[in-house]
Amino acid sequence: MTGATDKRPTELANSAKQRRWHTRTHGAPQGQNVADSYLSPGVQIALLTGCADQPYALGLASALISEGIFLDFIGSDQVDGPVLHDTSQVNFLNLRRDQSLEAGFVRKASRVLAYYLRLVRYAATSERKIFHILWNNKFEFIDRTVLMLYYRLLGKRIAFTAHNVNADARDSNDSLINRFSLRIQYRLSGHLFVHTNKMKSELVTEFGVPDHKVTVIPFGINNTVPNTDLTTVEAKRILGVRESDKTILFFGNIAPYKGLEYLISAFGEVAKNSAAYRLIIAGRPKGCEHYWNEIQDRIRQNCACERVIERIEYIPDEKVELYFKGADVLVLPYTHIYQSGVLFLGYSFGLPVIAADVGSLKEDIIEGKTGFAFKSRDSIDLAKTIHEYFSSNLFRNLPNLRKEIRNFANERNSWSKVGELTKKAYSQLMEQ
Repeated sequence: MTGATDKRPTELANSAKQRRWHTRTHGAPQGQNVADSYLSPGVQIALLTGCADQPYALGLASALISEGIFLDFIGSDQVDGPVLHDTSQVNFLNLRRDQSLEAGFVRKASRVLAYYLRLVRYAATSERKIFHILWNNKFEFIDRTVLMLYYRLLGKRIAFTAHNVNADARDSNDSLINRFSLRIQYRLSGHLFVHTNKMKSELVTEFGVPDHKVTVIPFGINNTVPNTDLTTVEAKRILGVRESDKTILFFGNIAPYKGLEYLISAFGEVAKNSAAYRLIIAGRPKGCEHYWNEIQDRIRQNCACERVIERIEYIPDEKVELYFKGADVLVLPYTHIYQSGVLFLGYSFGLPVIAADVGSLKEDIIEGKTGFAFKSRDSIDLAKTIHEYFSSNLFRNLPNLRKEIRNFANERNSWSKVGELTKKAYSQLMEQ
């Protein structure tokens, strides 16, 4: 660790571990930025995770570490991971701490308030010049307006990753207030990261963001989910399907924009022609119980309802591979989406995808090689595409082609590319 200190390596390692233990347990000491006392000068940033999306936050942290960047990683128990504690390049500041859902309302409210107070104090005392926001926190409007203005008044240069340019428009909940707060956040950001060219175009045309302030970066592959020696045969047995069954997977949070109703209708059509089809729905409703009740009614009315396997629950990381290895294809019947992490999660297990032609999903599919695309909101075309897939060489040779799909995803969506592009943007921010 050249230039960090005059201590011998063993002493430095021990002192670094002690500092990291303190920040993990207590957060940053008041009025002190712990990292500044031992990190060498160089690119140093604060990574504000929003205390969510552990796979992306840890993947980006790992990529930035590889680029020689020093991080204050602002997070919680939920986004903790080994990569944050295996190097002195990272200060893990556990400002949010526990986020368990079992707590009562008063406890939850007090935790959120305490987190915002810690975050405000950290921003005031931190010497980090670049604040990179991955996700906003609990109160979107406050984060987009008050906090952004506060950071700017403190002289911070802000980078922001817009995973969704306008999520409320996607969810059919758009409003003038929502667009107003988005416009403020985008205007106050010194640089913006998006995952597709269509997203960049929307930022420029809909929100007036200058073209040069936006960088398109790949959506990094989820590398936090365990991938053991579990075989497809074993996974199917555990899921209760036969090795010869044609198993279709829907995975992730259930919400209206996911278009699950079109998959249910399409499944009913293909299942009429063969008893070998199985549909697995793995995930849980996300603030849309009424929508899920309608989906269940559709399933019950479906002539093949006994061949639908429901796992309506949160799927922990250690069980994810079971579904992706037990399935023969992943279906994304979305009606509106910018980019899907589930698609790349499927690719990481070598699983082909059938996706609606919305957003930029089609750009990430090599027709007949990694999957197929179909017309959005068209259950008839989806049924046709499902039949096409199970008649294709891709399905017949799937055991041999899974590795090629994994390699395609790792090359196209590597975290190393993300790290390189992100570091370049940081350099531009420092020059502003």
